Amino acid sequence: MIQLTAQTTILLATKPADFRCGIDGLAAVCRLHLKQDPRCGTLFVFINRSKTMIRTLAYDGTGFWLMTKRLSKGKFTGWPKGNSTMNAIELRSLLSGNDHSHFQKIN
Repeated sequence: MIQLTAQTTILLATKPADFRCGIDGLAAVCRLHLKQDPRCGTLFVFINRSKTMIRTLAYDGTGFWLMTKRLSKGKFTGWPKGNSTMNAIELRSLLSGNDHSHFQKIN
C-alpha cells in the first residue's frame, strides 16, 4: 500500500509523457530522463500532452502502483518548466485541479 508522509519524495516530470506506455515505459522515463531509480521510494508524477491527465508511479517494495487522474473538464495549470519536487499537501491540491506555478525546481 502507498502511504504519503512528510518524508515521501514526490518528483514531477517536466515533459509530457506518453500514457500509452504504462508502468514499464514510465519506469524507463524515470531511469533515462529523470536519472532516478523507479524503485527508490519516490512518487513520480507525469502529465499528458493535453494536460488533462496526471499519472503517478510508485514502488511499494513488492510492486509498482500506477494511478491516473483525468479531469472531467479543464486542464491542469501551472505545470513546472523544469523537474520539480512537491510535498503531499501540494500533490493533493494539484490533483484537485488547482494551479501550482510555485513548485520547487530541482537541478
